[in-house]
Amino acid sequence: MNTGSHYKIHHFIPWTKINILKLLIIATIPTVIYGFYDINWITIPWPIISLVGVGAAFIAGFRNTQTYNRLWEARMIWGAIVNDSRAWGIMIKDFIVDSNQTEVSEEITTIHKRLIYRHIAWLTALRHQLRKPQVWENQNKSHFKEYLKHYKVPEWETSLQVDLKPYLSKQDLNYVLAKKNRATHILSLQSADLKKIRQQKLIEEHPYVSVESVLKDFFTHQGKAERIKNFPYPRQFTSISLYFIWLLVLLIPFGLLEPLSKLGEYGIWLNIPFSVIVGWVFTSLEQVGESTENPFEGGANDIPMAALSRTIEIDLREMLEETDLPPTAEAVNQILM
Repeated sequence: MNTGSHYKIHHFIPWTKINILKLLIIATIPTVIYGFYDINWITIPWPIISLVGVGAAFIAGFRNTQTYNRLWEARMIWGAIVNDSRAWGIMIKDFIVDSNQTEVSEEITTIHKRLIYRHIAWLTALRHQLRKPQVWENQNKSHFKEYLKHYKVPEWETSLQVDLKPYLSKQDLNYVLAKKNRATHILSLQSADLKKIRQQKLIEEHPYVSVESVLKDFFTHQGKAERIKNFPYPRQFTSISLYFIWLLVLLIPFGLLEPLSKLGEYGIWLNIPFSVIVGWVFTSLEQVGESTENPFEGGANDIPMAALSRTIEIDLREMLEETDLPPTAEAVNQILM
């Protein structure tokens, strides 16, 4: 997530440099043919290009609206995770008590810590799962790699085992790492633990049901995030947007030849910069939509899951009255992950 007021032009231009080079080649070829060889029949009437442009603008606008909706839904999911995580911490502390003692015993404190730390482990496992690359995502594309120089993706810097180790017992850690969907099985451990706590009568029936309901909400949030992660923006809409825009980009230099040639002896050479500018607008719009459609792929426009998880961890550990807390996540080059 970009935390600045906007992307700086010295970042945005290199991010689109491959498209700019392609546009220069596309614009130069017809200009040279027309300018040096005086082949006039290659010009295309501007109304034809306008019709293609209308279609390209419409489908590009539709696509960007839908990809933004995917991004915003992902942010709402993680917003709900933040809220329910805080509720989880409060409920664990207030509902799991020993009614035979006036003060919180060491046993109860240990239970509180175990359940809250295990929840932090769930957050960790979930974000690692959501960062796992999919074949339709953009990690291998040149513009993705170009901007990745400006920030780091925390889930790609350390392994899941290392990140889970501080929050799980050795037994729980071995159990979770043996599973495919680690986040799901961490929640199953939470439920089994709560059942034992209920059997020990350390939580009343109605609070027990309420806490289990929050676990169900975590399953719901996880499922919604997995749906976005595992179901790409429909490929047919991606394809038609790509084809329409590049068809328009190919036609524009041929449409500008005739009107620019009327500006004088050297007017025809303005076809190159003007075609590049117009094409850059459309190809950049396409590239922005592409970089928005997968909000968990590790791109600069992603949901800042690591930062949100760190915020939740600090809140929950403060509920345990801990003081040795991790630092708040900071943006690197205005990118917060």
